Amino acid sequence: MQVAKPVGRSASVKKYDILSALAAFGLSQDKHVQRQVLRLMALITTRYNWQKDELTIGQNEIAKLWACDTRTVKREMSKFRASGWLVEKRGAARGRVAVHGLCLEKIMGDTKPVWENIGPDFVARAETPIEAETPSNVVKFAPSRVQAPSDDGSLWSGICKSFYDDDPASFAAWLSRLDPVGREDDRFVISAPTRFHANYVESHFGDRLLREMRRLDPTVRTLRIVH
Repeated sequence: MQVAKPVGRSASVKKYDILSALAAFGLSQDKHVQRQVLRLMALITTRYNWQKDELTIGQNEIAKLWACDTRTVKREMSKFRASGWLVEKRGAARGRVAVHGLCLEKIMGDTKPVWENIGPDFVARAETPIEAETPSNVVKFAPSRVQAPSDDGSLWSGICKSFYDDDPASFAAWLSRLDPVGREDDRFVISAPTRFHANYVESHFGDRLLREMRRLDPTVRTLRIVH
């Protein structure tokens, strides 16, 4: 399984999916594995550099973050390396802390059995190959299985077309499964297939959707996503 580095236009989606896969996997295991996964997620969210694929933090700092002693840190870090989830890129030497990277392919491969626990939308998105993004003057979009939306003159169709033109991968994964409900005074209501889908769209695209709605129709003041 090839997993593109979470950088570029769809970086936030990729990062969120990796953390979601880890969370679902941890919750499906016993309390000891749950704690291990939580510890790794704490390192990722507080100290991991996604751009450089570098986790640089000393054992004393990790012990403080995990509320444990350094012996526990050494043991747990060794387990992460043995599992293949962490890869040592530079060992600790001469006062420098070790530098680790994440093996995203191994993490996603090991967590795949519990993807269904998150939802079919996650499975479809995670199993769709994503082309790695490289610096270039040409913007390369991930392949989309969703047909480009047409603008029939309605507010929602205009938003969909604008969003698709700007970010077809995110449109295919998230907005293509939304349906317009209609107006409630100055509020525009759209429907998502699941609570997870609704929450994700609201947290990741809500502000962007509302800005586009107000650009196309200034009378829209708020956005509501139901399921």
